[in-house]
Amino acid sequence: MYLPDFDYIAAATVVKASRLLGSLGPEAKLIAGGTDVLPMLKQGTLATKTLISINRLSELKNISFEKGKGHIIGALATHNEVMKSPVLQEKYMSVCETAHRMANNQIRNIGTIGGNISNAVPSADFPPILIALGATVTLQNSSGSRTLPLEGFFMGPRQSVIAQDEILTEIVIPENGFSGSTYHKFGLRRSGALAVVGVAVAVAMEGNICKDACIVLGAVAPTPMRAKEAEALLRGKEVSDALLEKAGKLAAAASNPITDIRGSEEYRRDMVRVFTRRCLRKAMDNGHV
Repeated sequence: MYLPDFDYIAAATVVKASRLLGSLGPEAKLIAGGTDVLPMLKQGTLATKTLISINRLSELKNISFEKGKGHIIGALATHNEVMKSPVLQEKYMSVCETAHRMANNQIRNIGTIGGNISNAVPSADFPPILIALGATVTLQNSSGSRTLPLEGFFMGPRQSVIAQDEILTEIVIPENGFSGSTYHKFGLRRSGALAVVGVAVAVAMEGNICKDACIVLGAVAPTPMRAKEAEALLRGKEVSDALLEKAGKLAAAASNPITDIRGSEEYRRDMVRVFTRRCLRKAMDNGHV
């Protein structure tokens, strides 16, 4: 398979990239790491006449902490940069571990967190853990920007609220009261595989009492989804194995998996039960986020 012919434009600013996207219309696509776009072009599943690169926009690569705002991750930060970030390791090791489990080292060196989110693939790894931690995303065009919860970003497989001329510029994990978080996924290979099932959990503990919980399921519905009944069950309760098992069953019942070559609906639903219980136990025991 070979790449088709296309025009390539390296945008100098976010505003210029936005204007190009708006003027050229749907046949123009953004490219950063290219780990999703280029294979699709080769396979013929994506048609475009123009690729607009934003790789030169160094301001979108920053990872920092701003008091009163939270941890800020530029959309062009690569998976390895997220994984190795001292700023994130200090507070959100679960996000760093999520990056470590993605693909292989070559892909992690070029794939970006913004691409993993904006492609809106149901099996993507970053969205579940970021949603669990209450993350927001900023979308910018030539007229300005808007910020919204990541939970409300996805509309369906490869569908999101982002407009043709908008660019995802940053992800913010706000300051929160969570005391532990984790993300587990099951794939068909030992490491680097697409998620067949993914579960992310963030909890706030006070002794053995769960004060708050957020459970997000990936790869078992058209978009990342909250297991809200399971969350409600946990709040204010003393933790026990029986409670965690019941929460796992509620999460499994809420999921909406499909049957495909990688696993049956029934298998995926049972994995949600198991992974929810395991994630809750780990997040409640590890004492850090």
